[in-house]
Amino acid sequence: MISLKSIRTQLTQVLHLEEPPHRTALAFAVGVCIAFSPAYGLHTILAIFLAWAFRLNYAAILLGNFVNNPWTTIPILGATMWTGFFILGMPEAPPFSWDNLSARAIFEVAMPYLLPFTLGACTLSLLGSVIAYPIGLALISRYRKRQALSGNPPSCSEKPA
Repeated sequence: MISLKSIRTQLTQVLHLEEPPHRTALAFAVGVCIAFSPAYGLHTILAIFLAWAFRLNYAAILLGNFVNNPWTTIPILGATMWTGFFILGMPEAPPFSWDNLSARAIFEVAMPYLLPFTLGACTLSLLGSVIAYPIGLALISRYRKRQALSGNPPSCSEKPA
């Protein structure tokens, strides 16, 4: 079970890293980008791979990635579909029928949803990361500045903003 204390501990670990605040904020924003991406089922694997490939902070990228979790999946999927339909100018979702559950019928029924889903997910992915970066940077910088003023300076090589 995830508790408030465990979340606070994870957040504290992220804020005490040995890297500049902008790198931690970038990793968090990449994680948020992945969270909204249409690659459902691959989010965690993709986050770990990108953290490894670009030497990003694992904790920060996973924290951003876990914006999409069991409690937020349905609202994110709804916002994704709504955004896709809005961008494409589609006033209504195509009708969905449960009459025939063969693989071919499901594929044919799902096809009208594929483009709005992909377009909406990519749009929210980019928007989410653009919003997450400055928020993450401001919070991390403010935290490190407060730590420096309290006599507990951050251990990164860059001064807080």
